Amino acid sequence: MNRLTIIGNLTRDPEQRTTPSGATVCSFTVAVNRRGRRDQQNSQPEADFFRVSAWNQLGETCQRYLAKGRKVAVVGSVSVHTYQGNDGQTRASLEVMANDVEFLSSRSEMEGEGGYAAPAASAAAPAGGNASADFTAVETDELPF
Repeated sequence: MNRLTIIGNLTRDPEQRTTPSGATVCSFTVAVNRRGRRDQQNSQPEADFFRVSAWNQLGETCQRYLAKGRKVAVVGSVSVHTYQGNDGQTRASLEVMANDVEFLSSRSEMEGEGGYAAPAASAAAPAGGNASADFTAVETDELPF
């Protein structure tokens, strides 16, 4: 079984492109901080960087709602690619083929940054149908917790 779950922040805005066959793919990079480890030079947490590819409807949703700095959880399969760096050394890159992307930034953070103001669309929501037909608004004052 090849399944990876990561939680982190986007390092740049997502990029969307269309393949010659017509499929849509959205690519972005997620920085995942390592707990308890700090970079000696600037006291920032050490991070691992994962390239993420989201295809078709999931990719279109990511392109629409994600931006640099937003926090996401990504679940998918991981693959390792090696390449030669400019300095001649062999390097490895981790790429995640997203099966599910969960948007974790709060709505107020997103609206404050000029993000979406519409209700959050779940990336895993089934296509078609009206999801709001079964939705009942609840005041937060009425919640017992």
